Amino acid sequence: MTVPNILTLLRIILIPVFVVVFYLPFVWSGWAAGAVFALAAVTDWFDGYLARKLDQMSPFGAFLDPVADKLIVVTSLVLLVDSYATLWLTLPAVVIIGREIVISALREWMAELGKRASVAVSYVGKIKTTLQMLSIFLLVIAEPYSLLGWSGLVALYGAAVLTLWSMYEYLGAAWPELIKDI
Repeated sequence: MTVPNILTLLRIILIPVFVVVFYLPFVWSGWAAGAVFALAAVTDWFDGYLARKLDQMSPFGAFLDPVADKLIVVTSLVLLVDSYATLWLTLPAVVIIGREIVISALREWMAELGKRASVAVSYVGKIKTTLQMLSIFLLVIAEPYSLLGWSGLVALYGAAVLTLWSMYEYLGAAWPELIKDI
């Protein structure tokens, strides 16, 4: 078990902790949930960095890292949609979650064809993830409709736009395979 894989597993273990803390009936629960989410987000960056730096990339890590990312993001967005209960937050959340499903299926299908590298994570995808994590953090710690909450919502819309852009890139890279034998 490598350090990067332990960090990835930690991120998954933090999900139920995040959910419980998010729903605690205390004034400070938003900040505490934000701290748990921030820790999970930092482990996302740090596990990838360490895997490359220490040459500890593994098939287990390659599988589990994106799963952990999607689990924490989707869980957070579902909690926020419930908490804010507004169309304005639900729309970008649905775009982000829908894109994750589409791209996960696309990557799995391309891997079956032996062309996984053509839909590898792009630079736009990395920026999207960073903006997404920042927006979720802001929305978790903020009071709904506060200045901080609105900032998080604007950042979430930015992440949703980058989500669509990166999906367009991935689908474009896979398009020749998608239209074969139509």
